[in-house]
Amino acid sequence: MATSHKSIYGALVANVLIAITKFIAGAVTNSGSMISEGVHSMVDTVNELLLLLGIHQSKKPPDIRRPFGYGKELYFWSFIVSILIFGLGGGISIYQGYMHIRHPENLGDPFWNYIVLGTSIIFEGTSLIIAIKEFNKVRGKQSWWEAVVRSKDPSNFLVLFEDSAAVAGLFVVMIFMYLSHAFNKPFLDGVASVIVGLLLVGVSLVLARESRSLLMGEGIAPTTQEKIIALTEKDEAVLKVLNIVSDYRSPEEVLLLLIVAFKADLDTGEINEAIARIREEIKEEFKLVRYVIIQPEFYEEKKEKAALDEQLPLF
Repeated sequence: MATSHKSIYGALVANVLIAITKFIAGAVTNSGSMISEGVHSMVDTVNELLLLLGIHQSKKPPDIRRPFGYGKELYFWSFIVSILIFGLGGGISIYQGYMHIRHPENLGDPFWNYIVLGTSIIFEGTSLIIAIKEFNKVRGKQSWWEAVVRSKDPSNFLVLFEDSAAVAGLFVVMIFMYLSHAFNKPFLDGVASVIVGLLLVGVSLVLARESRSLLMGEGIAPTTQEKIIALTEKDEAVLKVLNIVSDYRSPEEVLLLLIVAFKADLDTGEINEAIARIREEIKEEFKLVRYVIIQPEFYEEKKEKAALDEQLPLF
């Protein structure tokens, strides 16, 4: 599901049907936790739509307004999704639970709630299994958390976290619904809503952290930087790579800026040839590097200026 659009569409349809069923069951049985679960499913539905929007927008080709493309649209909408999980999902569930704790109401027959919850667990569990399998393909031999941190495609871990929170929330509601009837403690239904809300808030904070990092300009890994530096400095025209800056424009596109010191005896034509040569070698070796900007700079002059700056008084 993490990388398949068909799976996202399937989750979208499933969430709509599950949300409608939960709302009906919650209204009939007067269950606040079931209403909260319905809100959760509706938020997941909106999230799937926004993810699809982000994926669609990120595929738009570069134009005059966006010369480096629209890849960051995916990161932007992923961040919006995390905010929605926090506000609509977590916030409303916590408020709903708080109101039912303060003013507990007698629950109706929970039979249909159990039917809805059991069916939802089957659908959400199936979705989660698919998401895990897809994420494992991307994860490789990395740990789960390491794979999430290193992933440059938010749709991978967003769907995984959403499904995990959904399944966990369903089990929480089912357990507390049973306890509230078994011990005649209606307020436990509200406690379940609060727990579901806190779970969603926790998930949203993790997703917001990762989406924000990508949106703000996360670069390539240090090991990859070292390889690019080594490749560049192998060129006969290069004296030294002074600096390297990178930015993921999308999960499949990297913008790379190199500040390179070329040998002093080279003329402008030779430097231009070297830049073109290095650019092609980098793009050939590293397929994700879409844009390569190489800024030539004189290394000797830079050292002299730095030494002069150190000698100048501070005041």
